[in-house]
Amino acid sequence: MDGPVGSDARWREVARAANLLAPAGHVAPTVFASMSALAAATDSINLGQGFPDTDGPASLLQDAAAAILAGINQYPPGRGIPELRQAVAEHQRRFYGLDVDPDTQVLVTAGATEAIAATLLALCAPGDEVVVLEPYYDAYAACIELAGARRRTVLLRFPDYALEPGALAAAIGPRTRMILLNSPHNPTGHVLSPTELAEVAAVAREHHLLVVTDEVYEHLLFDGLQHVPIATLPGMAERTLTISSAGKTFSVTGWKIGWVSGTAELVEAVTTVKQFLTYVNGAPFQPAVARALGLPDGVFAEAAARLQAGRDLLTDGLLEAGFRVSRPGGTYFVVADAAPLGYQDGMSLCLDLPRLAGIVAVPVRVFHDDVDAGASLVRFAVCKRPEVLAEASRRLRRLRRP
Repeated sequence: MDGPVGSDARWREVARAANLLAPAGHVAPTVFASMSALAAATDSINLGQGFPDTDGPASLLQDAAAAILAGINQYPPGRGIPELRQAVAEHQRRFYGLDVDPDTQVLVTAGATEAIAATLLALCAPGDEVVVLEPYYDAYAACIELAGARRRTVLLRFPDYALEPGALAAAIGPRTRMILLNSPHNPTGHVLSPTELAEVAAVAREHHLLVVTDEVYEHLLFDGLQHVPIATLPGMAERTLTISSAGKTFSVTGWKIGWVSGTAELVEAVTTVKQFLTYVNGAPFQPAVARALGLPDGVFAEAAARLQAGRDLLTDGLLEAGFRVSRPGGTYFVVADAAPLGYQDGMSLCLDLPRLAGIVAVPVRVFHDDVDAGASLVRFAVCKRPEVLAEASRRLRRLRRP
């Protein structure tokens, strides 16, 4: 498609079909499903949901295909195949110097989102409080609610999204059970600095809190930044559950192979819940991911470099179109401010983008409790081929004000 959706009336029809204009329910449909449906309905470039448009390493795909043909298609062990659990343990040791037992301290899950859900269901009682950084990945809010817990947020502000000193400590109350941390951070792309991580660790130790850390973008950092798992900080390994997955690192988001690592007691609790969610998952993908985790460092570095180039390409296009932009330190995403274009409401821009430019993006306000803080902000995915991002940048220039 070279142009946007036609009339405003036609656009309203497709928006309703994509469930964007329906009233929110108790747990509303995820914005990513809605925006991907909108992209399909309008034949727009989908820069909303974070999935690549290229596949991961050829060896990874070949290993999965070989596993299917070899008959590895039935239920795997409940904790995941030993080969993958061993590979996760070796990965943690290789990159971060963490020592985890593959038999008792690693659990394979149906992606990181199931790992988060199982962890919250296992470790939170009704009325417990979970502290999250805001804006937050929308599954966090839903999973906290499903667990009967309550969400408390610590606001990160555009454009630098730094954790303000003392803000986390101020959010801790008598019912606080855990901190749910995400770095590199979705949707902002902020990478917590050593100082910020040290503050999180200090608060957790002082208040005897669990830390559940979502590290799915651990290998996708830019500009020479290095990922530091909070479990490596003093006194944190015994109170941290680390979650990651293969989907983002290896561009296989549809495989849904994730994992949890931590103390044997915490992992056992999560395992008890996981067995009643998906039971097991992804039998032929597990050996393929196990081998991929052992690929040379250059494979991981190349994935980050490719995304950094995409970040730079789309950031330049957004700036040329008139947006203010927060340059991320990692992840699949760039957050931009639409206010200079006359949009004080990012949702309004997202509803207009398919019609005006043939592009779909995500309003950041859906990741906020304080909707005013994210009112005019929009998140764009950069995990697309260079030619797609170049075309998106060309289309975005249609929004430029005279």
